[in-house]
Amino acid sequence: MSASEIDEYLNGVPAPQRAVLKQLRTIIMKLEPDVEERFSYRVPAFRVAGGIVRDFASFKNHMSYLPFSGSGLDQRSPEVDCYSRSKSALRFTPETPLPDELVEQLIRVRLSEVRSHKR
Repeated sequence: MSASEIDEYLNGVPAPQRAVLKQLRTIIMKLEPDVEERFSYRVPAFRVAGGIVRDFASFKNHMSYLPFSGSGLDQRSPEVDCYSRSKSALRFTPETPLPDELVEQLIRVRLSEVRSHKR
Protein backbone atom coordinates (compact mmCIF):
# COMPACT_ATOMS: atom_id res chain seq x y z
CA MET A 1 0.00 0.00 0.00
CA SER A 2 1.21 3.47 -0.69
CA ALA A 3 0.94 6.89 0.87
CA SER A 4 -1.37 7.88 -1.98
CA GLU A 5 -3.89 5.23 -0.87
CA ILE A 6 -3.89 6.71 2.63
CA ASP A 7 -4.33 10.15 1.05
CA GLU A 8 -7.34 8.73 -0.79
CA TYR A 9 -8.76 7.34 2.48
CA LEU A 10 -8.31 10.73 4.18
CA ASN A 11 -9.92 12.56 1.27
CA GLY A 12 -13.07 10.51 1.92
CA VAL A 13 -13.23 11.60 5.57
CA PRO A 14 -15.25 14.70 6.61
CA ALA A 15 -13.04 17.81 6.78
CA PRO A 16 -12.96 18.23 10.59
CA GLN A 17 -11.94 14.59 11.09
CA ARG A 18 -9.52 14.74 8.16
CA ALA A 19 -7.54 17.57 9.76
CA VAL A 20 -7.18 15.65 13.03
CA LEU A 21 -6.15 12.41 11.32
CA LYS A 22 -3.64 14.23 9.14
CA GLN A 23 -2.05 15.62 12.30
CA LEU A 24 -1.75 12.08 13.72
CA ARG A 25 -0.10 10.99 10.49
CA THR A 26 2.33 13.93 10.65
CA ILE A 27 3.37 13.03 14.20
CA ILE A 28 4.23 9.41 13.36
CA MET A 29 6.13 10.48 10.25
CA LYS A 30 8.10 12.98 12.32
CA LEU A 31 8.96 10.44 15.03
CA GLU A 32 9.84 7.63 12.62
CA PRO A 33 10.74 8.86 9.11
CA ASP A 34 11.26 5.28 7.82
CA VAL A 35 7.69 4.23 8.60
CA GLU A 36 5.88 2.13 6.00
CA GLU A 37 2.33 3.28 5.34
CA ARG A 38 -0.18 0.55 4.53
CA PHE A 39 -3.71 -0.67 5.26
CA SER A 40 -4.49 -3.16 7.98
CA TYR A 41 -8.07 -4.22 8.73
CA ARG A 42 -9.22 -1.65 6.14
CA VAL A 43 -7.73 1.36 7.95
CA PRO A 44 -4.47 3.28 7.59
CA ALA A 45 -1.64 1.59 9.46
CA PHE A 46 1.97 2.45 10.04
CA ARG A 47 4.63 -0.28 10.18
CA VAL A 48 8.18 -0.01 11.51
CA ALA A 49 10.70 -2.86 11.64
CA GLY A 50 8.00 -5.37 10.73
CA GLY A 51 5.55 -4.31 13.46
CA ILE A 52 2.45 -2.13 13.30
CA VAL A 53 3.02 1.03 15.32
CA ARG A 54 -0.49 2.37 15.11
CA ASP A 55 -3.67 2.55 13.09
CA PHE A 56 -6.32 5.23 12.98
CA ALA A 57 -9.85 5.26 11.67
CA SER A 58 -12.75 7.57 11.06
CA PHE A 59 -16.30 6.62 11.96
CA LYS A 60 -19.58 8.51 11.74
CA ASN A 61 -19.53 9.94 15.28
CA HIS A 62 -15.88 9.61 16.32
CA MET A 63 -12.36 8.67 15.34
CA SER A 64 -10.21 5.96 16.87
CA TYR A 65 -6.53 5.88 17.63
CA LEU A 66 -5.39 2.26 17.64
CA PRO A 67 -1.90 1.90 19.10
CA PHE A 68 -1.98 -1.84 18.26
CA SER A 69 -1.10 -2.65 21.84
CA GLY A 70 -3.17 -2.14 24.95
CA SER A 71 -0.06 -1.80 27.10
CA GLY A 72 0.61 1.69 25.76
CA LEU A 73 -2.81 2.82 26.88
CA ASP A 74 -2.35 1.23 30.30
CA GLN A 75 0.98 2.97 30.81
CA ARG A 76 -0.60 6.37 30.10
CA SER A 77 -3.95 5.80 31.81
CA PRO A 78 -4.22 9.14 33.66
CA GLU A 79 -3.84 11.01 30.38
CA VAL A 80 -6.37 8.89 28.51
CA ASP A 81 -9.06 8.66 31.19
CA CYS A 82 -11.00 11.59 29.73
CA TYR A 83 -11.49 9.71 26.44
CA SER A 84 -13.80 6.85 25.67
CA ARG A 85 -11.65 3.77 25.21
CA SER A 86 -11.49 0.05 24.93
CA LYS A 87 -8.55 -2.17 25.77
CA SER A 88 -6.78 -1.14 22.59
CA ALA A 89 -8.43 2.00 21.21
CA LEU A 90 -8.96 5.62 22.14
CA ARG A 91 -12.06 7.30 20.73
CA PHE A 92 -12.10 11.04 20.19
CA THR A 93 -13.77 13.76 18.14
CA PRO A 94 -12.61 16.88 16.33
CA GLU A 95 -13.85 18.85 19.35
CA THR A 96 -11.77 16.71 21.74
CA PRO A 97 -8.70 15.64 19.76
CA LEU A 98 -5.80 13.78 21.33
CA PRO A 99 -3.04 16.17 22.42
CA ASP A 100 0.09 15.90 20.28
CA GLU A 101 2.19 15.19 23.38
CA LEU A 102 0.00 12.22 24.32
CA VAL A 103 0.16 10.83 20.78
CA GLU A 104 3.95 11.15 20.81
CA GLN A 105 4.16 9.30 24.14
CA LEU A 106 1.92 6.50 22.89
CA ILE A 107 3.93 6.17 19.70
CA ARG A 108 7.22 6.06 21.59
CA VAL A 109 5.89 3.27 23.84
CA ARG A 110 4.79 1.25 20.81
CA LEU A 111 8.05 1.87 18.92
CA SER A 112 9.93 0.55 21.93
CA GLU A 113 7.73 -2.57 22.02
CA VAL A 114 8.22 -3.22 18.30
CA ARG A 115 11.97 -2.79 18.49
CA SER A 116 12.32 -4.98 21.57
CA HIS A 117 10.47 -7.83 19.81
CA LYS A 118 12.88 -7.71 16.88
CA ARG A 119 15.89 -8.62 19.07
